[in-house]
Amino acid sequence: MAGLPNLNEDQMKLVQDLEIEMMTDMYTRMTNSCHKKCIPAKYKDSELGKGEAVCIDRCVAKYWEIHERVGRKLQSLSQQDEEAMKKMMAEQMGAK
Repeated sequence: MAGLPNLNEDQMKLVQDLEIEMMTDMYTRMTNSCHKKCIPAKYKDSELGKGEAVCIDRCVAKYWEIHERVGRKLQSLSQQDEEAMKKMMAEQMGAK
């Protein structure tokens, strides 16, 4: 868990549990979304058809790409906020 400050064992466990919960939620949402989009409500065959399989592959790829983009954007915004807070604190300390 790079980038995290020194955490004690209980805090690290909490961070890990939250990450597992977030990934589980993301996987569930992706599965439901791609299933709804790519697989008809009434099954005709017991196996996926070629069109369904291609649709699912593309859907999952798009979902992951967007998930990564959003993650990078949130990380960037978080770093900007942190830098702004440090600058503001430095200015306040300099004014005293």
